[in-house]
Amino acid sequence: MIGNRLTHRTADGVRIPGTWRHAFICNGGSYFLTDLFIYADGLVDCWELVTLEEFEEKLRCGWVATSLPEGGRASAHHLASWTFGTPDSRLTPDLLLAEVRDTVDELNGRPDSTARCLTAVDVFMADRTEENRAAARAAYLEIPETVRLYALGDMDRKDRPLKVLVAGPGGRIPDESAAVVSQREYDAAVAYFEELEEWRAKAPARVPADGPAESFAPAVKIYHSYPQRALEDPGKQGLRNDYPAPITVGDATYPSVAHAYWARSVAGPEARAAVVAAESGAKARAVAAEAPRREGWEQVRTAVMARLLRAKFEQHPDLAAVLLATGDATVLYDDADSGFWGDNGGRGRNWTGRLLELVRAELLAGEALVD
Repeated sequence: MIGNRLTHRTADGVRIPGTWRHAFICNGGSYFLTDLFIYADGLVDCWELVTLEEFEEKLRCGWVATSLPEGGRASAHHLASWTFGTPDSRLTPDLLLAEVRDTVDELNGRPDSTARCLTAVDVFMADRTEENRAAARAAYLEIPETVRLYALGDMDRKDRPLKVLVAGPGGRIPDESAAVVSQREYDAAVAYFEELEEWRAKAPARVPADGPAESFAPAVKIYHSYPQRALEDPGKQGLRNDYPAPITVGDATYPSVAHAYWARSVAGPEARAAVVAAESGAKARAVAAEAPRREGWEQVRTAVMARLLRAKFEQHPDLAAVLLATGDATVLYDDADSGFWGDNGGRGRNWTGRLLELVRAELLAGEALVD
């Protein structure tokens, strides 16, 4: 179960969700209590990023330790050290690997071994053949032994009704080799699942009223560049603030969004005119950097940028089409000069990317209103 243990790493500007769990690393004969990081793309950090296949090797060779020797030396880095007295570990390499595979499935929103078992049970309940029961039993045994108590999420009965159901009348209960299912026990288990299905049918659908919280489309990255002239087919380069697409805001016309932004950031008409006259967006920034800043600029800059981006895409339908073509993808905007406006490999705040997504949504809303 992942619970609230959520983290991520950044790969090529894209956030890869992950989680962590405690583990022992055996290095040089000593055992170190550490965190095992597991990511949605199937990579595991056990003091280095490895694939699931490589992680299995780390388990087999004992680098990730599941058995702990009596008298073995252990430490939690810079916190404490000790020797094992009578260590007791429920894990084996196979069990830990199975749990990690389940975690990767869960991070991706795919059914893990527990969900696959419950789906097989639903199939059996709909068509109660011995073949379907055998499939449900096999699916149950695929759940790692360490988590088999919690498949039903019933803290009172644990998984007892599930084990009885997949064993069947006269069958031996999984994990309880000496126990045989009576007809009475079996009927009670069937009734349990029938009531569960009735409850599910009556339960309200838990679907967000306004759709998913995150985009499922691949992220779009707007790479840093220094466009000098308008292109016939600019592609995503046309989404950059310094792309030469003149905009008119109020009584003034600017060669690009960058020119307009930097002109409005400075105090005094002379400095503003010098910024507007700069040969490129990059030079406009350099000119503005030498001038006194407008008072309270940091508090209004995001609102100013939003207004300028709206003007750009309202006045340049061809560039608006490029922005709309990104669908509902997360927009990652590179800006070598600013960790505020750029994503910069996951180290920046990506405000330009966020505002581009906002303007994109407004353009789509405008189309919907026209329709």
